[in-house]
Amino acid sequence: MESSKEQQNTPEKSTSEAPATVSSAFPPSGCCTKCGGPTISEPPPPLASFPEMSPPPNYRPIRAPAINLPYNSQAIILSPVPHAEQVPVVSPPYQFQSPVKRIHSPDDIRRFHESASCKNFLGFVVSLSESIRGYKISDPCDISPTVAAIVSTLETLLQWIDEIPPAQQSARYGNVSFRSWHERLGERGESLILEFLPEEFKESIIEIVPYFFDSFGNSSRIDYGTGHETNFAAWLYCLARMGIVKEEDYHGLVARVFVKYLELMRKLQMVYCLEPAGSHGVWGLDDYHFLPFIFGSSQLIDHKYMKPKSIHNDDILENFSSEYMYLSCIAFVKKVKKGLFAEHSPLLDDISGVPNWKKVNSGLLKMYRVEVLEKVPIMQHFLFGWLIKWEE
Repeated sequence: MESSKEQQNTPEKSTSEAPATVSSAFPPSGCCTKCGGPTISEPPPPLASFPEMSPPPNYRPIRAPAINLPYNSQAIILSPVPHAEQVPVVSPPYQFQSPVKRIHSPDDIRRFHESASCKNFLGFVVSLSESIRGYKISDPCDISPTVAAIVSTLETLLQWIDEIPPAQQSARYGNVSFRSWHERLGERGESLILEFLPEEFKESIIEIVPYFFDSFGNSSRIDYGTGHETNFAAWLYCLARMGIVKEEDYHGLVARVFVKYLELMRKLQMVYCLEPAGSHGVWGLDDYHFLPFIFGSSQLIDHKYMKPKSIHNDDILENFSSEYMYLSCIAFVKKVKKGLFAEHSPLLDDISGVPNWKKVNSGLLKMYRVEVLEKVPIMQHFLFGWLIKWEE
């Protein structure tokens, strides 16, 4: 009888212990995984069942953005859309002078943006943007001797890259051979500009050459960014101030000169591995450039078929990137950056959701003002002389 009772009690004992065994092996979920009844045991401490596991390490980004993460969207929204302005041409007597840095603080930035110099320079950029509106790069345009000479100068700088190969080194960024290229620029750049300057403006070389030299990156840091690109625009603006390039040349300045400049800078970036200067990381528009997005979006305004979302179509990028700067920039970004486009370029991905190119263009112009011309780390290197005056 006793043995039969023990046999009857045995399954009851195993049944009553089952929930405790299950609850100790699995995290509680409110009910027993065996019978479905409510659990009464205390939940185990975190990772108590897996003592050999360690918590995940803290994420550390490979490269932190230099400034403003994320970008100042509120300031961009509230900023007025810049408008085109006619560049006032200087008249004798000329007072060319060696340009110097003037911006050192946010107060200096504010003073600069309230000045006529800043408004007119930004208006010049808008005028360049409007000159290319609705045109492909290959469309015919008036090419003056000055525009042809500038293109020839940039082609010479391109040839120097082939003559000065990159040095063999293990560093990811900053090939030291770029310093040799930049040294040659310092030795021969002035004579290249003098070739197309009219006789009455030969003395302007003291003022315009520094802008030109600073247009191709910094030889000490071996980097390049939107500040250097702005210097190239400022150099063209100085030529416009002297009347060397006129409004009828603006289309050629964008479609021929700036396109050649972009080709040159991309080759410099790839061959000498220039480091991005002042990059916003993934929250920036691009590691190196801004203006080709402005000019490229203007090209596509009122296009019948291509919309901002068309950048996600690889066939469109392949077939039309040679004709439209915006598509060319997107194709280049996809070439040099790996992974999902929305992850490495979220801002460009967001812009692709804008309904039309006109809104893209006006938004980029406002963003250029806020994110480039109003940033002390960028504009502290900008130069002021007689053609681009600092107003006290």
